[in-house]
Amino acid sequence: MSEAVGLVHRHGDHLSVTAGSGVELLRYVYRAEDAWEAPKPYIHPLRTLSGQVVTGYRPNDHRWHKGLQMTASHLSGANLWGGNSYVHGEGYLALPERVGSMAHAGFDEMSVRDGGVRFSELLTWHPHGGGLWAEETRRVEVHDVDAAAGSWALTWSSAVTNRREEPLRFGSPTTHGRPAAGYTGLFWRGPRAFRDGRIITPDAEGPEVMGQQAPWLAYSGEHDEADGHATLVFVHSPGNDHSGAGGAHPAHWFVRNSPFAAVAPSFAFHEELVLDPGATLTRSYRVLVADGAWDRDRIASAVGALAW
Repeated sequence: MSEAVGLVHRHGDHLSVTAGSGVELLRYVYRAEDAWEAPKPYIHPLRTLSGQVVTGYRPNDHRWHKGLQMTASHLSGANLWGGNSYVHGEGYLALPERVGSMAHAGFDEMSVRDGGVRFSELLTWHPHGGGLWAEETRRVEVHDVDAAAGSWALTWSSAVTNRREEPLRFGSPTTHGRPAAGYTGLFWRGPRAFRDGRIITPDAEGPEVMGQQAPWLAYSGEHDEADGHATLVFVHSPGNDHSGAGGAHPAHWFVRNSPFAAVAPSFAFHEELVLDPGATLTRSYRVLVADGAWDRDRIASAVGALAW
């Protein structure tokens, strides 16, 4: 049975979700931040039930990496990822005129019920010049808070509608010529201590799964300061790879454990995803946050129990 959870809204700044034990499980920050970092809402800190932080925030190598966030590294020539922009043949360049933003436009739902929390947010997506390129409805749910198992689950769903009069082209550094850099979409940056952590999928292990497909991917790391490990399991909704807006476009995993910990279930790793005017791209993911270094069998069992 799920444990009780609470929700507090600090207006204009963030939402905080807290377990019955008093541990803040997540903080969803929606205030505007530095323009160079492509302002957008994000989750940080993200914590295990024992209170250990499992996200990184503004690391010195990539200041625009902020916990768990929805990104768009290459979007019709714009960079809604943040920082330098990748240009084929020239590498990463400081091109502030390409850096856009995602802006909070309001919440249309906040609820605490059935041992969980759910909130729904409206956002607008903008290029550097400030025009409206897309509108997003985002829903975040906290559920299956299980003290006995030492785990809880988060479901993130985004529906992005193209408001331009021409297609939106979602890409990545890999679609623009850089191998093994297909990051875009939902992106997690782990804490610095999680470097060299263990990467597991149902049938493989290690950073060699970069660019491959799998229904889930788990990352285990060891904490600094506190003894022990944590495991995060990232799960695709079965509907993500079906035909729809953008066509049948199977996701591939972007994952690194060196020089830092990062995971993204990229929907534009090897090929661009094209979203027609007025069309809506819908994607849903689950993140299981667990204390301990879980093995493949335990992960598979937990994923199976979290039916969509």
